[in-house]
Amino acid sequence: MPHFNPLVEKLSPPPVPSVLAWAKSYDGSRGPLIDLSQAVPGYPAHPDMLAWLGEAAASTAYTGYGAIEGEAVLREAYAEHVAGLYGAAITADNIHVTSGCNQAFICTAMAIASAGDTILMTNPYYFNQETTLSMLGINVELVPCDAGHGFLPEVDAIAAALRPGIRALALVSPNNPTGAIYPPELLSRIHQACRTNGTWLILDETYRDFLPDAGAAPHGLLQTEGWQDSFIGLYSFSKSFCIPGHRLGAITAGSALVDQVTKIMDNLQICAPRSAQAAVAKAIPALADWRLGNRAEIATRADALRDVMSRLPQWKLQAIGAYFAYIRHPFPDIDSQFVAEKLAKLAGVVCLPGDYFGEGQENYLRFAFANADADTIRQLEERLAGFNLPGL
Repeated sequence: MPHFNPLVEKLSPPPVPSVLAWAKSYDGSRGPLIDLSQAVPGYPAHPDMLAWLGEAAASTAYTGYGAIEGEAVLREAYAEHVAGLYGAAITADNIHVTSGCNQAFICTAMAIASAGDTILMTNPYYFNQETTLSMLGINVELVPCDAGHGFLPEVDAIAAALRPGIRALALVSPNNPTGAIYPPELLSRIHQACRTNGTWLILDETYRDFLPDAGAAPHGLLQTEGWQDSFIGLYSFSKSFCIPGHRLGAITAGSALVDQVTKIMDNLQICAPRSAQAAVAKAIPALADWRLGNRAEIATRADALRDVMSRLPQWKLQAIGAYFAYIRHPFPDIDSQFVAEKLAKLAGVVCLPGDYFGEGQENYLRFAFANADADTIRQLEERLAGFNLPGL
């Protein structure tokens, strides 16, 4: 028998492919499949974005290795964007480009924690972050988020979990899986609790471009004096520019942290995809209005789902925001994996079970509604209203 790394071998298989496999058994009797499983934009990239990608990919200028920290043109463009959004003194030295936000997270975790250290996460959590820490041998402790509080983390609960030696607290806002949006004042209080304990705050803001108010900064943490020693921001270009297949993300941090990440990236990948970096550097300023239009479109889809759920009293909308809604299903004695499987196979609605996002989440389902337009979302009313489990 072959021997594998036990930290990897004990992990479950990637969850999204298993859910999509259920959909293959759907017979189409309720209408076209409604795929709410994966957080992908349900509309194409801008034609200019595609043209810039094509031009850069066909250029010999981007066929060689690039700067480990990222192309200077993208680091500068993104730093300018972040500085304007947060009203903060951010420069290219604060930016490290990665191959997607998952890579940004693993680089960050490796830079600040060793095997045997502990990082706090909320429950429910984004499963890729939990499995990343597990396979690195980094201990994970969970701070529960209560449905009665809209799945927002509570400062007192976080403060109670913090103790000497806790290397970091990892948060996601807007949240995956719940969609909960963490208010700026809440993030400020959490950051202060982390600083008091000597703990890093890692904030994954992959979905921040789909917050309701385009003119408001999501938080003021980058204006805090000395933030470089306590805060790390993560981001993905995949959702805003509809290019998840090009794998591009970024870390915003103090230059000392960027230096540590550079050592890690040199071993992981050397540099993020170069042609995509060149294209995104152009797109950040040029497609600002297009991105605002997409923000409005996602808000329309969220409103459509709120409307649908308001007429389905047995299915309770517990939280919603950006790309996600967290739904309490009406089968309290049956785990969410079984419910999600039957929804896919019998009703043609594909979503992720709450079980995938932590302990005690068996009553919930995650709907990634950004993947479907408003008309498709409205079809959920009939599908969910008429859905029941065999034998019940």
